[in-house]
Amino acid sequence: MAKSKKKLKVAIMGAKGYPYVYGGYDTMVRELGERLVHKGVHVRVYNHRALFPQKPRYVNGIECIYTPAIESKYLTQLSHTFFSMIHACLSDVDVIFVVNSANGPFGMISRFFRKPTLINVDGLEWLRPKWRGFGSRYFFWASRMATRFYDQVINDSVEMERVYKELFNAQSKVIAYGANPVEDADPSYIEKWGISSQEYFLIVGRLIPDNNADIIIRGFLQSDSKRKLVIVGDVPYLDDYATLLKNIDDDRLLFLGYITDGNELAAWYSHCYAYFHGHEFGGTNPAMLKALGYGCAILALDTPFNQEMLQNGKHGWYFQKDAQSVKDITEAAESTPKRMDYFRSTARSGLVKKYNWDYVTEQYLEVFQDLAGFKVEAPSAEEGKVEKMLP
Repeated sequence: MAKSKKKLKVAIMGAKGYPYVYGGYDTMVRELGERLVHKGVHVRVYNHRALFPQKPRYVNGIECIYTPAIESKYLTQLSHTFFSMIHACLSDVDVIFVVNSANGPFGMISRFFRKPTLINVDGLEWLRPKWRGFGSRYFFWASRMATRFYDQVINDSVEMERVYKELFNAQSKVIAYGANPVEDADPSYIEKWGISSQEYFLIVGRLIPDNNADIIIRGFLQSDSKRKLVIVGDVPYLDDYATLLKNIDDDRLLFLGYITDGNELAAWYSHCYAYFHGHEFGGTNPAMLKALGYGCAILALDTPFNQEMLQNGKHGWYFQKDAQSVKDITEAAESTPKRMDYFRSTARSGLVKKYNWDYVTEQYLEVFQDLAGFKVEAPSAEEGKVEKMLP
């Protein structure tokens, strides 16, 4: 059968799986995978076996393969991708899509088997405080290996494209992360806490040093704001940094931990007075995109990545990495409600075309087609009927 008549088969690995959603990569697998299926692509996702008590073979038209892992803090993800890569290379998939720069060395395997492969390398993992010492050196080395062994490197921002060119002398293709704008959110989720719309500032993110929640909290508590600071997020393990933050005794702080209900999370975003974004490393950040999509007034750490996402101040204000700067911007936001209204009214316009999931999917599909060497025909009406099998 000629390749032009064949159904493109894409394997995706490196995240936790589908339809599991825990972080940015898992969300991308869901958003991208489901759209590819509707475009007539056979999508196979490699799931962490231990995370799925039930193991259906197909979910919403996506083939799920449940591969094992060496369950430990440092080896789970790497070992899972290793086993998944071996399985994919011995199968009939046409192209392999890997996420996470930690998986850079596994491109040696796909190159040996001559399987076309691309990798989304995400952000500056080697600079994150949690990867000090060996972890930092490994991520830097793995990112360099990704540029050598994969057929295509994907970065999600122009700034990350520049970094990879400067550090590794490597060309990469920029495909941003997508977002889904939301116009209305039920305020009852926040009102049950005795809080009304715009009576609080918001932080959303893991409680890790490179998200700078400690600096934001200290600066906010030094301000004269009478509003609350709501912190959504935690870490899935015992951690001194997170514990120290959660033990701060102040009536203005409200720690909610993880919120898995999408409607509840939308409510906290949509009704905040302003959203603090302290993420320091990486390219296109999913939490920032959510803030734009939910119409937040955004106060962001001044980094090249955040400047790029907010179009150099068009959709938010910036603070420096110190508590005094956070104090100042908190009080400035409090004293200029009309400016905050303006940021809220224009936030969704910041989700330009490159952050649209349909456009993101089209760009990935073009790369898959080019690497596999053929174009995909539009599915027939019969083929377009996707059987939905719930997990």
